[in-house]
Amino acid sequence: MTNLPNNTTNQIDKQSLEYVIKSGLSGGLAGISAKTLIAPLDRVKILFQTNNPHYSHLSGSFKGMIQTIKLIYKDSGFKGLYQGHSATLLRIFPYAAIKFVCYEQIRTILIPKDEFETTYRRLLAGSLAGIISVSFTYPLDLIRVRLAFEIHNNHNKNKNNHHKVTGGRLVHILKTIYNENPRFKFNTGGYLINNGKSSINNIIYNSIIHNNIHFIQSISNFYRGFLPTILGMIPYAGVSFYTHDLIHDIFRSPKFANYTIKKQQPNKSSTKISKTKSSSSFDTRLPLNTWAQLIAGGMAGMLAQASAYPFEVIRRRMQVGGVVNNGGEFFSIAYTAMIIYSEKGWRGFYVGLGIGFIKIVPMFACSFYVYERSKKFLRI
Repeated sequence: MTNLPNNTTNQIDKQSLEYVIKSGLSGGLAGISAKTLIAPLDRVKILFQTNNPHYSHLSGSFKGMIQTIKLIYKDSGFKGLYQGHSATLLRIFPYAAIKFVCYEQIRTILIPKDEFETTYRRLLAGSLAGIISVSFTYPLDLIRVRLAFEIHNNHNKNKNNHHKVTGGRLVHILKTIYNENPRFKFNTGGYLINNGKSSINNIIYNSIIHNNIHFIQSISNFYRGFLPTILGMIPYAGVSFYTHDLIHDIFRSPKFANYTIKKQQPNKSSTKISKTKSSSSFDTRLPLNTWAQLIAGGMAGMLAQASAYPFEVIRRRMQVGGVVNNGGEFFSIAYTAMIIYSEKGWRGFYVGLGIGFIKIVPMFACSFYVYERSKKFLRI
């Protein structure tokens, strides 16, 4: 019995568990690499977006960004620039893993062959992948934002108190969010009595329904700003994946291919070729050169950020509403948008966008680069 060629016996189906695990690992590594690279800028952007009173006067300029970084370093040291980063890593690995896995799988369904490649299908695949991933990991993002939002001024706190706060900061944040005023308030117990219901019904309500309502409301605090996140994720993820693939197409055209496509080394081609079983050239294409891949990722991030930024600002403000709103009230999307507009006009919806570009370009460039190279290393 003769052995079949390696490329026919060891092919990996895209719907297989092996492919899902490998693409998820590649996506997770891409996410944590990118977020670690730009973590200090990410914290500054959050402080500006949420109109933190300590730094709001510095927002809106590159100089203000530098001054903010200096102040954070002065007050909290190098660790202050990475405040909340541990929560970021806990969130970003599953978020990025789910996003890339979902994109690959949804893309396979919508675009099984090259003839199905259309703008709408590409945008839809990216948008759906973003929505699914953020739905699973949103509470971790909110915790991360709240950790980054906190300011600990050593001049205003004694050492014992400061140590007490920082020592259990994550637990403190979790308890604070859980116990903040819920979005809705019910007084249905009195309503039942006034409508002549029996005491047994009231006992059932007070012991089961009432407690569950407030538990659900407390859990819902971890989803503050979720709706604008979803609304923003539709253009954000859709545009990012679409732009990345579009620039790949441009760079792979005959006009640029000789300069942009990474040439395979003859003695290594057998170990580097993808084993993915697919009818789409998307899954078996050769990687771009480093500079071309970084440009594709950076441009994808820039256009994605511009398309979804106002939703991101609204989301950040809603996420810290329990801290900055009177009594921790939950404000709707429309009311939060009105507050932002009343404070700074239309410019308020783009506060920190310059920093966003400075942050998002290297982040997406790093993310897509690590993802593509990890996939190649794992031969998928």
